[in-house]
Amino acid sequence: MLPTEIRELAFTLNDVARLLRTCADQKAARFGMSRAKWAVLARLDHFEGLKQTELADALDLQPITLTRLLDGLCENGLIERRNDPDDRRAKRLFLTPAARPLLERLSVLGADLMASALEGLDERRIASLLTDLSIIKENLRRGAQKRDAELEKRHG
Repeated sequence: MLPTEIRELAFTLNDVARLLRTCADQKAARFGMSRAKWAVLARLDHFEGLKQTELADALDLQPITLTRLLDGLCENGLIERRNDPDDRRAKRLFLTPAARPLLERLSVLGADLMASALEGLDERRIASLLTDLSIIKENLRRGAQKRDAELEKRHG
């Protein structure tokens, strides 16, 4: 692959991610939500009972940013914080019954968004694309971990 093609690949990946975020924000706004709040609800739907720190790590959010999102979701009656029985300083996060119907509607919107985004690609190409992007993601993750370890060694 030529250097210009590699550069175009990087720009295209960035553009696709940005457009996907923009479209998700537009769709979530129909329900008074943001993409970030939607992501919190979706993650808790799969991993209910996470600690706030675990959720921040999973969503790659700063703790203060997550706290603001959680405060809003609590105020809207969509999640609740419960004391961790093993650590009195920690809170665990749970969806409320009110969150379930909203998540179902958001799930339909998400499926529609992805159907539009993947229009023209057959299942084999989608599976191949997912495999390739997963490899790229893991390569980047390993590179970031290596850099973090090197920085820790120098400064730690």
